[in-house]
Amino acid sequence: MAEQAKLLAAYLAVGPDEMKRARAIDKLKSRLNQSFITFNLDEISVSAELTPESVLSSAQTLPMGDSRRIVVIDDAGKLPKSVSEALVGYLKNPNPTTTLMLSASKLAKTTRLYKAVDALGKLAVINCGAMTRSELPKYIGDLGRKYGLQIPVNVANELVSRVGDNTTMLDSQIKSLAALLGRPGAIDVQFVETHVARVVEVKPWDFLDSLSARNAQKALELYSQMDESGAIGNLSLMTGRVRELICARSMVKRGTEREIASVLGKQDWQVRNYARWARQFADGELEYILGLCADAERGLKSGEDKTTTMTKLIFALCGVANV
Repeated sequence: MAEQAKLLAAYLAVGPDEMKRARAIDKLKSRLNQSFITFNLDEISVSAELTPESVLSSAQTLPMGDSRRIVVIDDAGKLPKSVSEALVGYLKNPNPTTTLMLSASKLAKTTRLYKAVDALGKLAVINCGAMTRSELPKYIGDLGRKYGLQIPVNVANELVSRVGDNTTMLDSQIKSLAALLGRPGAIDVQFVETHVARVVEVKPWDFLDSLSARNAQKALELYSQMDESGAIGNLSLMTGRVRELICARSMVKRGTEREIASVLGKQDWQVRNYARWARQFADGELEYILGLCADAERGLKSGEDKTTTMTKLIFALCGVANV
């Protein structure tokens, strides 16, 4: 899409990352002569009332005062079948002065519409897949710089745990944080905790990480928002993390901490804090806590109060005495 003359008859921006899809659309729109954009840009929203005739009419319309016309169809994965089939037929002999931009969070590769667009060229399908958890901190850091904010990795992770991985939501939230700070500079976890409401379910790894860091306040806050009916499952996850930390501590003492990821069968980014966390526990403490996990499991299965049992275990893991 670098040169207007080389634009394909259609593109498909597909994937859950809304920001990537929006950037692909904006990049295509930028190819239009802005003086005539009112005449040469048609943005169509999908609805049950959308007809093949209206879509094809837009695609077949000639540009005014420009060499190109662009038709954007949002939420193309939900097109009525009649419209989708009409587009498949259209793409066999498209209007050479129109470029279609189909945007969809999901559209299976097996659909006729996906195949019709993909057949236009190797650049026709634009992958807008969601970023992995390990990619998000860098992305958030880049977004922060756009608004004059410095966002360290731990702050980025806290933001993701509260807002989720929707890039549009993250962009909006970071913009709001920049306005709240009122000046260029760094923000910390406390700033995020104060100003950002949690709008997504607590992820188990966030809870486990707070336990591993021995942050009792954070662990209790997160646990209070988790489904207590799954106490046995949560306990199983906690027990697994304790075993991993026992392994990590052993490797730290042997000077082989760089091998933690391979031994545990995880990616490096997943265990980057394990050595630091493991060092916070005294000799034999993790093994003692593992025994408490077994006691807690027996207690839960025999009908003990879930809140009391789990709270005591959280306190023990976080090193809070006299509970």
